[in-house]
Amino acid sequence: MPFSKSLKAAVFISAASMAGFAAITAVPASAHDHKKMAKEQPNIVETAQSTGVHNTLVAAVTAADLGETLSTGGPFTVFAPTDDAFAALPAGTVETLVKPENKETLTGILTYHVVGGNITAEKILEYISTGGGVARIGTLAGGVLEARLVDGNVVVTDGAGRSATVVQADVKTSNGVIHVTDGVFLPG
Repeated sequence: MPFSKSLKAAVFISAASMAGFAAITAVPASAHDHKKMAKEQPNIVETAQSTGVHNTLVAAVTAADLGETLSTGGPFTVFAPTDDAFAALPAGTVETLVKPENKETLTGILTYHVVGGNITAEKILEYISTGGGVARIGTLAGGVLEARLVDGNVVVTDGAGRSATVVQADVKTSNGVIHVTDGVFLPG
């Protein structure tokens, strides 16, 4: 999905603020039908397993014991790096992270890619627009990602200044939304 909108003021999105948005949102009369339809959709983990480009992400989620949370909890927004994004990390990084003794570090990295709430591309563009050209997005790991519109694409920057582009937005799941990225975020 291409991104294009004007840019304006700063917003911080956190799991707590997203809960506040959900609390004030009116529920349409067809909400029950929507929930039934959502349950028929695959969850975040099932969706990632089916893409063919998220095998490393799924293996990491399994190694960190986050599969059940990302399958049954939510809603969540996941910035999901592709296998190529993981392959671009320094040699041996993924192999080291999935070792049992590195589970805590791996969990921190993975939850740095997850935001509480269902934040669609449209909402991200709105936050960028009202945020003066940047949306500050609080992750479940407690870090902050910054999203900007660059040449019509949403580019997300992590705490260490590394950037990744959203290459596919709004992959809907039963418990949230996935935005596919061409890079891996690492906490600063």
